Amino acid sequence: VQLQASGGGWVQAGGSLRLSCTASGRTFSDYHMGWFRQAPGKEREFVAYQRARSGRTMYADSAKGRFTISRDNAQNTVYLQMNSLKPEDTAVYYCVADMAASVVAGLWNYWGQGTQVTVSS
Repeated sequence: VQLQASGGGWVQAGGSLRLSCTASGRTFSDYHMGWFRQAPGKEREFVAYQRARSGRTMYADSAKGRFTISRDNAQNTVYLQMNSLKPEDTAVYYCVADMAASVVAGLWNYWGQGTQVTVSS
């Protein structure tokens, strides 16, 4: 699976961004999709995932109530809508795909290239 993320950028605190990630190479609807992020000097951390068939979602505590993950199987795309952004959300955001979903970064086999999100105070 090849993943191409986009939609990052610079935004002021309280603003919104929508990240997109388009997949190719496999049957998109078979894969769980998710997002991780990595801030400078920190380890990659889980943000959210959405299961392939049930559509059930899981969010990190830091994302609950502010971020929404969704997918469009017809477009082979997963989205991360981020609202009420905070400076601590500044990071490189990575989309991920796999046949098993987890909050552990090392268990996802397919990673996009990352897109930078910068939130200024």
